[in-house]
Amino acid sequence: MEIKPIARIRTDFNTKFGIPRQSGLARTTAEIIFEPEYRVAEAVRGLEGFSRIWMIWEFSENTGKVKKNWSPTVRPPRLGGNMRVGVFATRSPFRPNSLGLSCVVLNSVEIRKDLGPVLTVTGADLMDGTPIYDIKPYIPSSDSFPDAQGGFTDSHPFSHLKVVFPENLLQKISEEKRAGLLDVLAEDPRPSYQKDPNRVYGIFFNRADIRFRVEGRILTVLEVNTEVKTDV
Repeated sequence: MEIKPIARIRTDFNTKFGIPRQSGLARTTAEIIFEPEYRVAEAVRGLEGFSRIWMIWEFSENTGKVKKNWSPTVRPPRLGGNMRVGVFATRSPFRPNSLGLSCVVLNSVEIRKDLGPVLTVTGADLMDGTPIYDIKPYIPSSDSFPDAQGGFTDSHPFSHLKVVFPENLLQKISEEKRAGLLDVLAEDPRPSYQKDPNRVYGIFFNRADIRFRVEGRILTVLEVNTEVKTDV
């Protein structure tokens, strides 16, 4: 079967570093822009009645590496990057077909004159420009299983950091983007195996270079530069 993108997503994540490890962890907003062939209003008729959608997408930045170095086991960051488990027991990007699955909040369905249907969503864990191959509505009666077991994720839940973001630096971030950025930082963007309290890390978010340091359970923002080029 040959598949092709139906849309691409516009997000605030200009590089891979700092992207939430799962969808729904950060209150970041994004737009789904359909490819010209699929800019047909009838294709999204009725979608506005759903509050969440599933997206099937491609780990487009990893496809070449996967084809050359596919492995049946991977080292999940949640396990500290030291323990190997089967690739199909994880959501690792390094998988045979490089496909990802995310559930996001559907905020609005808008028909624009120049772009056709545009979906605004919250909670996406995708890099800017990621190709999307399919969109399906989330159905609570069949897609939600509160008693489901979460494997190793049950014993290794996501940890949260306290974020210290000086007001003079926070002012450099547009007000509507602040909540999402604070969520991203609180989820600890660092690789799980890096714990050096003196190391300065940086993420690009909404075209801003955010520099920070983590000591213990406290993340402190050191610098915000909004005048750098983030295209990679």
